[in-house]
Amino acid sequence: MGIFFGGGDMAKHRKEDLIVGVDIGTTKICAVVAEATEHGLDIVGIGTHPSRGLRKGVVVDIDATVDSIKHAVEEAELMADCEITSVYAGIAGGHIRAFNSHGVVAVKDRDVREGDVKRVIDAAKAVAIPMDREVIHVIPQEFIIDDQDGIREPLGMSGVRLEAKIHIVTAAVTSAQNIVKCCNKAGLNVIDIVLEPLASAAAVLADDERELGVCMIDIGGGTTDIAVFADGAIKSTSVLGLGGYHLSNDIAVGLRTPFEEAERIKKKFGVASARFLSSDDIISVPSVGGRKPREISRKILCEIIEPRIEEILSLARQELIRADLLDRIPSGLVLTGGASALAGIGELAEEIFESPVRQGIPSSIGGLQDVVRSPMYSTGVGLVLFGLSQQRSAKPSSFKIRDGSIFGRVKQRMREWFYSEFD
Repeated sequence: MGIFFGGGDMAKHRKEDLIVGVDIGTTKICAVVAEATEHGLDIVGIGTHPSRGLRKGVVVDIDATVDSIKHAVEEAELMADCEITSVYAGIAGGHIRAFNSHGVVAVKDRDVREGDVKRVIDAAKAVAIPMDREVIHVIPQEFIIDDQDGIREPLGMSGVRLEAKIHIVTAAVTSAQNIVKCCNKAGLNVIDIVLEPLASAAAVLADDERELGVCMIDIGGGTTDIAVFADGAIKSTSVLGLGGYHLSNDIAVGLRTPFEEAERIKKKFGVASARFLSSDDIISVPSVGGRKPREISRKILCEIIEPRIEEILSLARQELIRADLLDRIPSGLVLTGGASALAGIGELAEEIFESPVRQGIPSSIGGLQDVVRSPMYSTGVGLVLFGLSQQRSAKPSSFKIRDGSIFGRVKQRMREWFYSEFD
């Protein structure tokens, strides 16, 4: 079906020119429609809808999630004046596990060819992964030819020994399948599943930060996603099961107010620490069960918020220490995601990490960029940027949705490992 945009002669755009990303989050579903251009991407449509049916980034109610996806996609379709059928879907949650691996092969013809690169990546991938997990990304970090390290593109180089260092991201099979099932029930085909911190990083990080070393922390609704880059390559990814939802829940319990009111109070009056309060105002807090609203000091609100924010940032710091990467981020931190808009969070992060901190908002895009220039859209914009890079590199999707049953795919993967081990 053709896609029409308003204009002088109603020029018809090919459907392939449009890339759609769906950020399936704990608090909101966000659909972003972008058009590929000579210079990159133009955002042409956005749709958001409150998320019902997810907990900590994982689907717990399929029908509610499908309904939320449909509403977000319909809103994006109206804005972009198109019909959406295929999407790149984001995945996060505490079930995500990532690790680095290493492979070595002999170069057959003295010059490194595509077959050699494929063999060395296959060798690095040949690690035991539990049957209940699915590989969703295999990302080359660097290649080494005859002890010469730091090589990004080995094709055509001379050598006899080729090594590859790669980053492997896995997800629980059931969680990945439920994301796909929800999209399919909403009438969407999933081209690929994308790890949300990788998507967010594509939208908010600069090339010089990736080279020098940077940590991106995406504080979403139900999860906090962490991605560390150095020397231009991904070094570590992890997902914490805490986010802005837990912050709002703390406020709702602490102030005895409905959750929706807690969310509103957090956005309007919340500050990451009472130390950063400019004035100690009195705020009105609605009560539950029809009771009268109460007046409380804004400082009390901040004293509820601060421990949770400190916990999230301290856990993120522990992840860096565990991966031995705390000293490899001279560029500092980039905070993004909806909860990163909280006043004073940057200053608190600087104290905890002892590093410079900036807020990350989507960049390097055209079209409706003024609409998406908010940290809450980082993942959605990152998904379409990922889709663009996949299309331009003409690489096959890493996550094959339509290849028969999940059991068949797992069995095939085990067969491939067996033969590669005993070749």
